[in-house]
Parts: sequence; structure tokens; C-alpha cells
Amino acid sequence: MKALLVEKPGVMTVVEREQPEIQNADDVLVKIKAAGICGSDVHIYHGTSPVATYPRVVGHEMVGEVLAVGSEVSHVDVGDKVVIEPMIGCGECYGCKSGRPNACAELKVRGCHVDGGFQEYFVAPAKAVYRFDSSLDYTTAAMIEPYTIAAQITWRADIRKDDFVFIMGAGPIGLCVLEMAKLKGGRCIVSDYNEQRLKIAEELGADYLLNPSECDVLEAVREITGGMGSNVTIDAVCLPKTFEQAVEITSVAGRVMCLGFTQDVSRIAQLNITLKELDVRGSRHQTYKFKEVVELFNRRALNPEKLISHILPYDEVNTALDLIDNRPQDVCKIVLKFD
Repeated sequence: MKALLVEKPGVMTVVEREQPEIQNADDVLVKIKAAGICGSDVHIYHGTSPVATYPRVVGHEMVGEVLAVGSEVSHVDVGDKVVIEPMIGCGECYGCKSGRPNACAELKVRGCHVDGGFQEYFVAPAKAVYRFDSSLDYTTAAMIEPYTIAAQITWRADIRKDDFVFIMGAGPIGLCVLEMAKLKGGRCIVSDYNEQRLKIAEELGADYLLNPSECDVLEAVREITGGMGSNVTIDAVCLPKTFEQAVEITSVAGRVMCLGFTQDVSRIAQLNITLKELDVRGSRHQTYKFKEVVELFNRRALNPEKLISHILPYDEVNTALDLIDNRPQDVCKIVLKFD
């Protein structure tokens, strides 16, 4: 079979590998049909991921068709369309025993710490495989995993009806967060420099759109909220400066969501956090969100197709990476097809 291997930072090649086979009674063999390119895949490719190891078959937003199942698998059958959860928790650490395997002390992620879904065939344990409706096309379904990230973020943010939710950044995750926040009744303010992405945000139901090149975003948020500030601020830009701004603009008793993996340092005084009694929370991957999001996809309650800007065959992955690096203004989400 063919696989996309990051041999070392900056080198992605199509390689030939043995097709995996079912080894255990709970295994599921999947023919990968489509997989999205995530920002973390790009970081691994560029060597800027703090957690990746090499060489590595990347990709964790993968969907496909079940080709075979082990003797103890009962919830999926041959021919089913499925999405594969990328997270692997140890089951023994404090995080896992607290019901938060996404924060596992020994967490492994398919496509980062172990090989992922940018390959023609994949074997996963049944507990990591979720069936979705047969009428959904694979390209659209490749967006399920990003929406699980958004489901986690909005759950951790404790978004309540009529909360002002300020989403900094209208990339794929920011846009997924927007849709999930709207489902919870949030009044959503979205900021981005890219007018095309702001247009998508408008189509997805954003209540207010801000372009930092045209206004003082923090002042605009204060004006929109009557001086209160946003009740929830979600930093989907993940730069030191935006984290600082998130703490500054969030209202009393508000929640600040931190999503980034940057090791760069933000300068934040304790006073703002203490006086406003802010909850500053991280959000990593997801905790048991696949069933929820699959159901939303099955009900057509979300609009993932609006986020997909490019669909390319897997062997044009370097074209995809070139688009992301050199024409980011034209790219939202790229999905690779493995048919």
C-alpha cells in the first residue's frame, strides 16, 4: 500500500508499505478514503511540533470503509463508513482515571507519536472506530475530527445561552468552534485578518465580524458587549500576544480558552485573573466527543462543507503543503482523497 511519510522535517514522500492486517479480536481494518490536513500535520512536516517523532506517517482526521473486523467486534460491520479516533490513552494515569484521557500523561496520538491515517489502509481497535451515516460523503466526514476538538473547547468553556463568545481567529478550528458555540446559544464575535474567512464565519452564523486591520478589536468587543467584555474568549490564533489580549478582554467571571502548543512566553499579570476571577483553561484533543459529533453530522446540523477549500488526491500532498505555506489566504481546509 501507499503511505505519506515525513522522513524528517521538510521531507514528505509517498512510500510503499505492507498492508496492515487484523491481529486482534477487537481490530477493525479500514480502507482510508479521505483525510484532512491539520495545522499539527504542517508543524510536524516543518519540524516545529514539540511532541512529534520521526519518521512518521502523519494524519489524524481520517475516515474510510470497513473491510474486515475481528471476531469480537459487533458495533461496526464490513462496508460501514467510519471515522477513526486518533487518541490513545494509557488508562492508568491520573488524567485517564479522572475521565480525561485526552490529558493522559503518556498520551499517544495517531499521526504524531505513532503512525496515522495518511495511508491507504489502517487497523484500529474497535473502541476507536465510529460509524457514520452511509449518505455522508467521505470528504465531508473527514471534518468530524476537527468538530470534536470544537466540541471539547466549547464544553470546557461552559458556554451558556446568550453568552458573548469572542473567537480569535477564523481558521478551521475557529470556524468549527463558531458552529458549536452557536448550537449552545452563544452570541459570537469572530476576528480575523482574512476577509474570505470572515465571510465563511458570517455564513456560519457569526453575530459580529471584526478585522484587526480595520479596527481596534478589543475596543470593538467592549463596544459590542456594552463595556462588559466577552464572557468567553477562545484564542484560536495561539500567539503570546493573543493570549494576553484574551485575558484582558474577558469579562468578570469569564472563561479564557487556551488551545496553543507554542512554547513562547506570554506576559500576563495575576491581577487581571484574580480581580475578575477568570477561569483560564486549556483544551487538548477531546474527551468522548465522537458520538456527539457524529450524531450532529448525521442530522446535518453542521456545515463542514463550507470549510473545505481544496480537495486533492493524496499523491499531491506536496502541492497541498505548498498552498498552505505560500497561499494561506486562499486555504481553509484541505482534504486528501485516497480513492
